[in-house]
Amino acid sequence: MNVSVFTSVTLHRMLVLPVFIMLALMIVPAQAVEKGFADLAERLMPAVVNVSITTTVSSGGSVMQGSPFEEFFEDFMDRQNGAPNKNNGKKEVTSVGSGFVIDPKGIIVTNNHVIEKAEKITVNFSNGDKYDATLVGRDAKTDIAVLKVDAPKDLPSVRFGDSQKARVGEWVIAIGNPFGLGGSLSAGVISAINRDINSGPYDSFIQTDAAINKGNSGGPLFNMDGEVIGVNTAIISPTGGSVGIGFSIPADMAQTVINQLLEFGETRRGWLGVRIQTVTDELAEGLGMSKPKGALIAEIIEDGPADKAGLKQGDVILRFNNKEVAEMRDLPRIVAETGINKKVQVEVLRRGKIVRKSVTVGRLDESEQKDANAAPAPQDQPVEKDVAILGMHLEPLTDAARDRAGMGKDDAGVLIAKVAPNSAAALAGLRGGNVIAELDQEQVNTPDDVVQLVKQARKDDKKSVLVLLKTPNGLRFIALKVEEKQ
Repeated sequence: MNVSVFTSVTLHRMLVLPVFIMLALMIVPAQAVEKGFADLAERLMPAVVNVSITTTVSSGGSVMQGSPFEEFFEDFMDRQNGAPNKNNGKKEVTSVGSGFVIDPKGIIVTNNHVIEKAEKITVNFSNGDKYDATLVGRDAKTDIAVLKVDAPKDLPSVRFGDSQKARVGEWVIAIGNPFGLGGSLSAGVISAINRDINSGPYDSFIQTDAAINKGNSGGPLFNMDGEVIGVNTAIISPTGGSVGIGFSIPADMAQTVINQLLEFGETRRGWLGVRIQTVTDELAEGLGMSKPKGALIAEIIEDGPADKAGLKQGDVILRFNNKEVAEMRDLPRIVAETGINKKVQVEVLRRGKIVRKSVTVGRLDESEQKDANAAPAPQDQPVEKDVAILGMHLEPLTDAARDRAGMGKDDAGVLIAKVAPNSAAALAGLRGGNVIAELDQEQVNTPDDVVQLVKQARKDDKKSVLVLLKTPNGLRFIALKVEEKQ
């Protein structure tokens, strides 16, 4: 299956066929069939614009391979591309996306990838008006961009709705410019909400079966009140055309970004100062949780907001700023949307007990983000003398061992010299060169500490224990099974 995101993944689109509308209307309730979408279309279409982008590329080869300009209209727009400039081997290439006016004074929203490489941006209205646009600001992580045009009159505009009230099964319409065919409408329903398609750190898309095609990117997704509840940005398609699986950035997320771009020209996201990982079924068992939920803190950034608030490694964040953290991926988005320097309540699970802390949110330095899941360290060379348990060959963390593991002189713990293939440790993801800092949330300093804690876990009838690993890439938790037969 090909995930076609409007940003960097190859995107394919098909024309919106009248048959789609006919099939959609066949399943609309009788009242909706009679009423149709004509009133909404008449009211909303004037505020939806064609965003035309011009850039200069080499006249040889394909059109900016891998860029949005290749994604848009590789076939359709070739006929409209300018001729090569014989003097410098360059040619102007035009590409088209969609956008919509949110302020009569000329503020327009579109996708970041639509204008990312643009040298010139032109906005075309359905009545034939055309204006040059300037970029106010853009955000690659949410794929939102804000433009400004200077018009001699107030422009038709639309307003945002509350995307949090959107429900699966509700009717929506998408208006945009598929293949440059301005003012095209498609209808469908909300198929899912809070959808993660692995396109960025803040994925929480509205999924719809309303047809979204090449050129629809940056256009609005409307509810039946004529409010924008999403900004169309991506499709999944095995064929390259619309198969009824499209994605829109929720209006609530978009508005937060838009307001920051209008005020600062950039995004200013909240920062907690933690490195987190998913609570798997195995980790939940080791943490004494009945089911996996929340975000597990694998590392605390020194002097960060979480450190100052007293949060600890091994805490599982369940609620942040009165919002539930159902799974790990929810936390970055919730924190990012929280105001900088705002004091909020955080609820964590610590050693089986609920603990509440007050945290003052910092500002994220987006150039220094850490991955929530560190890659395992490379296999180390075996040593002659070690202690073996659960397939791990352990040795004290001497200065020589620290050098081999890439650790600092002050790092404590127990070095995993090597791991036996197909052992409990290997299956859990432990690798030679890793350092065990904690086992079952107890600090370990010698191989015997590890042995004794494993024995105690077995005595307590635990199926697995929580292991905090230190690697050159950072800290992470692993659930290690401790059954007698390995």
